[in-house]
Amino acid sequence: MIKWLRVAVALFGFAPALALAQLEPRPGANYTELKPAQSVESAGRVEVIEFFWYGCPHCYSLEPALDAWTKKLPADVEFKRVPAVLSANWEPHGRIYYTFEALGVLERLHRPFFDALHRDSLRIDNAEAMNQWLSKNGVDPKKFAETSRSFGVSSKVKRAAQLSVAYRLDGVPLLAVQGRYTVSAEQGGSQQGMLGITEYLIGLSRKDLKPVSQK
Repeated sequence: MIKWLRVAVALFGFAPALALAQLEPRPGANYTELKPAQSVESAGRVEVIEFFWYGCPHCYSLEPALDAWTKKLPADVEFKRVPAVLSANWEPHGRIYYTFEALGVLERLHRPFFDALHRDSLRIDNAEAMNQWLSKNGVDPKKFAETSRSFGVSSKVKRAAQLSVAYRLDGVPLLAVQGRYTVSAEQGGSQQGMLGITEYLIGLSRKDLKPVSQK
């Protein structure tokens, strides 16, 4: 299902990066136009979504560059993350993401959890190890378990699965702009190429923004 090899080649620079200063990105080659376009919730702002999976090593590799990039986004751009749910095996990771969010610890634990999985070999199917990690990071394991089963978290996981289908995901990481365009790692050619094309698509989308009425 997931194009692991091609994504790895793109992210680690073995595919030629797009020279944005010399070549304008082309639909189909450097990004995909979604038809039909998806609705967005960011009125008056350009919405950028990162679809990711905590278990994906390429998403983990992208995280430092993406974090630095998002901190420099202009005020008229709203960045969101959506945990991709492409199979039953991906659902628990999405549930963890939204549980962190519900408990108010997402900003603090998003990156450390990535580190725990990919650097420290934490296994989420090892309940004892997972509970120890939560406790070490200031989260009550019992509260975490209760919240993860809540209606609110379950609804968001279901919505993430729906978005994964609507945006036609066949791999991650993937960046979506204003519900109209997507950029895969393969299309970007490199991490910086992926982000550069996304900036180009933000510019395209900005032209079509409707001003928010002032009351």
